[in-house]
Amino acid sequence: MTAGHPVTTDLPAMDTAGRLARLRAGLPAAGADALLVTTLANIRYLTGFTGSAALLLVTADQTLLVTDGRYRTQAAEQLDAAGVAASVALTIGGAVVQRDAVVALATATTGIRLGLEAENISWAAERRWAELLGATELVPVSGVVETLRQVKDAGELARMARAAVIADAALADVVSLLGTGATEQEVALALDTAMRRLGSEDRAFETIVASGPNAAKPHARPTDRPIETGDPVVIDFGATFDGYRSDMTRTFCVGGKPAAELARVFAVVAEAQAAGVAAVGPGVVTGDIDKVCRDHIAESGWADAFEHGTGHGVGLDIHEAPAVGQGSTAILTPGVVVTVEPGIYLAGVGGVRIEDTVVVTDQGCHPLTGFPKDIAA
Repeated sequence: MTAGHPVTTDLPAMDTAGRLARLRAGLPAAGADALLVTTLANIRYLTGFTGSAALLLVTADQTLLVTDGRYRTQAAEQLDAAGVAASVALTIGGAVVQRDAVVALATATTGIRLGLEAENISWAAERRWAELLGATELVPVSGVVETLRQVKDAGELARMARAAVIADAALADVVSLLGTGATEQEVALALDTAMRRLGSEDRAFETIVASGPNAAKPHARPTDRPIETGDPVVIDFGATFDGYRSDMTRTFCVGGKPAAELARVFAVVAEAQAAGVAAVGPGVVTGDIDKVCRDHIAESGWADAFEHGTGHGVGLDIHEAPAVGQGSTAILTPGVVVTVEPGIYLAGVGGVRIEDTVVVTDQGCHPLTGFPKDIAA
C-alpha cells in the first residue's frame, strides 16, 4: 500500500517495473536517446510516484527521479512498493538541487539527443533547459509514454473495474433522488459522497447532472434547478481507485415517460450506443466505431445534434489515447480501454447520452461499467 491510497492487496500487481524497459526500447524510433518526463501521470505510470511535483530522467542505462522534501518519505515508499527502488535513483531537494541532478546525468554522456515531452513543456521551459544543458541536443517527443499507457495490464484493468463497480453502486444508492424534487447540485453531491463512502479516493472528473433543457448541454455543470417529472436527466460521472478511473453516463426520464420527440431520442441513442459497443474489437480503427454511431444517428435525422466524439481512452487520466472520433486512425488491440458515448442534444428541449467504458479483448470487448440502462426514474 502507498500513502493515501486504497489497500490493493486483493488485486493483481501492476507491472510497473517492466515499463521503463519498454520506454527505452521505443526511444530510438522517437528520435531520442533519453527522455525527460515532466507529465505527472507519466511519472506515476513509470515509477509509482504520486506526488504533485517531480521530474523523471530516463537515459539508456539509468533512471533518476527528483522531487522536493515534502515527498522524501512518500517517494521512497512508493518506488519500493512499485518494485523499482533498485533501478530508479532518487534525489530530494529544492529546485536548484533537482535541476543540478538532472543536468549532471543528462550531460554525463556527450552527444545524446534528450527528448522533451512536447505536449507538456512550454517554450520558456524548453529555452531554460537548452541553456542549462549546453551542447546537449533537445528533441521534441510526442506520445511515447502515452502509447505504452494505452494497453493496460491485469493490475490496471482490475483497478479500473473496481472503480467502475464503485460508481455503479453509488448510482444505485442515489438514483431514487431523481423523483423527489432534488436539485441537480444535490444529486451530484449525493453521488460524489456515495462514491467516497464506497471506496473511491476521488471523483474521476467533475460530476455532470443535467436535467430538462440543461441536458442539451453535453458538459453542463450541476445547477440549483429542481429535477421535475418528465425531465430527461443526464448523469455522467466516475470513480477513482488507486489512480485509475471509471467513466459512465446514464440518462433517465423522471416518471419514465419522455415526451414524443424525446422518446425517439432515447431509443436512437440506445441503438447507436449498442451498435458502437458491438463494433469494438481488436484490429478495429477507432474512427470506424465513431462512424457506426454517427451514421445511425444521422439516419434518424439528428446528424447535427451529435456534436462530440464517440469516445476516448481512460486510465490514469479521464481522457487519454486513443481518441474515438471522426477521422481517428488508432487501431485497437487487446487491453486498450475506451468509452462509447454517443448523444443527441436538442437545444431548449433536452438531451440523451449513454456511455460505457469497455476493454478490448481477443474476441471483441468487455464492459467495465454495468449499471442498467433502463430510462425510468
